[in-house]
Amino acid sequence: MLTKTPELHQANLFEADLLLQLDPADPLLQLSAAIPWHQFEESFAIHYTEATGAPSKPIRLMVGLLLLKQLENLSDEAVVLQWKRNPYYQAFCGMKMFQRGLPCHSTELVHFRKRIGKEGFEKIFQMSIQLHGQLALEDTVNIDTTVQEKAVTYPTDSKLAIRIINRLNKLSKFHDILQRRTYVKEVKQLRLASRHFRHAKRRAQARRALKRLRTIAHKLIRELRRKLPQHGLFERYQADFLWYEQIWQQQPKDKNKIYSLHEPQVYCIAKGKEHKPYEYGAKASIASTAQSNLIVGVISHERNLHDHHTLPEILKHVEISRGKAVKQAVCDRGYRGRSEVSGTRIILPGKALKKDSRNQKDKKRKQCKRRAAIEPIIGHLKSDFRLSRNYLKGVMGDHINLLMAACAWNLNQWLLAIFWLLFPSLLERNNQLISR
Repeated sequence: MLTKTPELHQANLFEADLLLQLDPADPLLQLSAAIPWHQFEESFAIHYTEATGAPSKPIRLMVGLLLLKQLENLSDEAVVLQWKRNPYYQAFCGMKMFQRGLPCHSTELVHFRKRIGKEGFEKIFQMSIQLHGQLALEDTVNIDTTVQEKAVTYPTDSKLAIRIINRLNKLSKFHDILQRRTYVKEVKQLRLASRHFRHAKRRAQARRALKRLRTIAHKLIRELRRKLPQHGLFERYQADFLWYEQIWQQQPKDKNKIYSLHEPQVYCIAKGKEHKPYEYGAKASIASTAQSNLIVGVISHERNLHDHHTLPEILKHVEISRGKAVKQAVCDRGYRGRSEVSGTRIILPGKALKKDSRNQKDKKRKQCKRRAAIEPIIGHLKSDFRLSRNYLKGVMGDHINLLMAACAWNLNQWLLAIFWLLFPSLLERNNQLISR
């Protein structure tokens, strides 16, 4: 049942209002006043019933917690705890009096994310763009791709085989299915032996251990495929067994491999990094304005596409998010192959044309140099706004985490602008230090 936010606030006779005890010039309170909370309440009200069920948490509270989580780089559990301790967090979420208890259980944030879905987070992201007004409507954007790594262990054949064995043993125990053998003791020994693939003298031993693990996994798969129909459970676990069979059959050189059992949609991406040759997650496209450095479009790709194939999606998302099409997009050389996409001119670094004037050459050079500004933006998204490792499940989790990271960046830019507006002397001093 939807809990409506009260329009009028009645003062408490025994306690002072929360806002009267806080600094009204604090950037977080300024941001709270600028966010159109009523739009979220109107948009998300359709996901609740009017009169049945337990009363829900206020929509502003849940949206505020999600924004604070991303802004402060906190987990669901941590943001709920910090909300209890921080009065500014409570005021940001619309509380009129100081609350001494937790706002909700951390799992309620999970349910709220599922409730509003990707469309709801798109509206939150669009709000973060609209706060900046005309600054977000530049004709030129910078576009780049990065990898949003998933919270999965580094995949190896031995790890996947052991995971299958453990899952099947757990399944048998849960349904009281009698097994011929569980191989628990042998798997422990094989796990140790399979670690030495890089050791010259133990490589053969590790190879034999891997082969034996795969054999054990296949034995258990076949045994349970025979016994589950007797208990009327095969249809229930049929999809899982298809994953197990595919993992058992896949070879090192195969395409579309499965790298994780709990995140089967994860794929391998090689970006040419020396310190990290392979990353496992989803490719993400990010578009930022050329001058104001605001993120105006993000897309999480479900397949590992070449960079220039990602342009139509990201340009369309930019147009939807801010309501204005892009005239020109500046990209790196990885986007070679496209000079124009849906009326948007694609600018790539390269040798100047003979027909170009000196002014045109300088303009292109400046645009391509300015494109590098998106690289530190991606770095901050990963280090400060939870893009380095995505803990949200599934393809939907990829979209949500990316949208919220971009939203947090835009809101942080707004907070910085308010801070420098309140303390212009610090801004002047900072500029002097930079000029030196």
